[in-house]
Amino acid sequence: MDHTALKQFVAAATSLHFAHAARDLGMPRPVLIAKIRAMEAGLGYELFESGASSTRLTAQGEALLVEAERQLDKSATAAVAAAAKPGGKAKASKGKGRAPAVKGERKPGRMRQGR
Repeated sequence: MDHTALKQFVAAATSLHFAHAARDLGMPRPVLIAKIRAMEAGLGYELFESGASSTRLTAQGEALLVEAERQLDKSATAAVAAAAKPGGKAKASKGKGRAPAVKGERKPGRMRQGR
């Protein structure tokens, strides 16, 4: 499943309020609801029981929430492990070749023409 879709689902499932989850994710509420509905259509079952008074997770939604949090934790751990380690050997210039010319400066090795 898509990583961003899992993050959106977890945000909506933990807050149980689509407007608050959308604000936390920095996206409009209708877009978040459309993404959740598309996820539900892809899975083949509903994740949320949307009633007039409150929004609740279904049994499948609760099971998916546990699995999604586990997958997100696993991917975050893998990202930290794959990050470049600080330090290492610096590649220094060996002094081969010429330095690039800088506009307005004299060229090395050339004298000004005298009269």
